[in-house]
This record gives sequence, structure tokens and C-alpha cells, in this order.
Amino acid sequence: MRDTAAVLVIVPAYNEAPETLSSVLRSLRAADYPVLLVDDGSVPSCADLAAQCGCSYLAHPRNLGQGAALRTGMNYAVHAAQVEYVVHFDADGQHQVADLPDLLAPLRADEADVVLGSRFLLPDPETPLLKRYLLKGGRLFHGLLLGMWLSDAHCGLRALNRRAFAAIQLEENRMAHASEILMEIRRHQLRWMEVPVRITYSEYAVKKGQSAWKALPIAWRVLCMCIGRK
Repeated sequence: MRDTAAVLVIVPAYNEAPETLSSVLRSLRAADYPVLLVDDGSVPSCADLAAQCGCSYLAHPRNLGQGAALRTGMNYAVHAAQVEYVVHFDADGQHQVADLPDLLAPLRADEADVVLGSRFLLPDPETPLLKRYLLKGGRLFHGLLLGMWLSDAHCGLRALNRRAFAAIQLEENRMAHASEILMEIRRHQLRWMEVPVRITYSEYAVKKGQSAWKALPIAWRVLCMCIGRK
């Protein structure tokens, strides 16, 4: 059995297909990971499904956004004394439970405070071409803006130790939170590294994903955050 007792996997969910969400939660629980499902205003709620899968459950009364759901999850973890590491794990089936030991290993070895998954450190035949170009643009954007030259600037699969998840304060409720996390890493001088992960692009996951048209408003919001925090 893996040493998973000190880990909390935070799964933000909003109106996910029950069969997909159930599969994600059951796969995590089958690997003995404690799971916190943060229901971001789903209708109907995910409370029964969380109970059936043996997961802890918190809910927002209305939809606030993935950033808000992760903030709720990390605030919960801060007050849970047994939690030393948190993992951010998407509810749409893109992420692989098998990647979690490698994601957590640098934290356990005290080599990093934040470990970011990267789909581009392995051969990647799956990422759609347009998304690949957008992600490469995101790498350039964050490199120039923050001096953080990641291979994959927007992979939602990440792990944080207690120092990191207690320090990071998310204000962005929606998708700009991914960039805000990088800004917080730099602001708190947290040690970070990337490890290779595999992303599965099912038809469902692609449909649930962010539209390419939202990239520019998110980038503008990130620029405003940077200016406002200087």
C-alpha cells in the first residue's frame, strides 16, 4: 500500500457527467488517496456521489469557478493537521492516477515545494494542434512576464507541500488562477519543478475544456494582476 495518508487530492467539479466523475473518484480511492470533492455549484449536487465513492465533500452554493474551488480545498487542507501534501486533479478524466507517485516524490524528498505536471516532457501525440500552439504561446507569455520558463504553463495536475498550499493565496475565481499560482510561487520564492505526466483527451474532456477564444481575456487579466501587485 502506498503511503497516501498525508496526501489530499482536491477535485473541483462543476456539472460533470456522473459516470465520468464517478470513474475519477473511484480510481483515486482505489489507489488509497484521500479525496476532497469541491462541488462548485453543480445542479444536481454531487453530494450523494461523493458519499458513494468515500470522498470528503464541500460545496459552493453557486458556481464561482475552478480557482475558487481550489481555494476552498486548500483552505480546508490548511486546517487538516494530517495533510502534508495536496494534489490538484481535474474531474473530467484527463489526469492519470498513475502519475501521482512521481508528482509527489520530489515533495517527499524535500526537493521542491510545488511540482507541476507537464504533458510536453514525454512524447505527446494527443494534444490537438491548436491547443498545442496556445500552450506554447502560454509558455512564452509566462516566461517573459514571470521569468518562469516552463515546458507546460497550463497543466492543471500539480502537487504542493504544506509550505506552498498554506502560503498561496488565490484571488482569481476562474481560469486565471493557473497563472496566479505561478505568480504566487514566484512571490513566495517557492521551489518548483516539472515532472512528465500524461493527459487523456477524450471527446468529453475536450468538450468540457476551455475555448481558445478565452486565452486573450485570461492573458489580459493576468497582466492586470501583475501590474496591480507591483
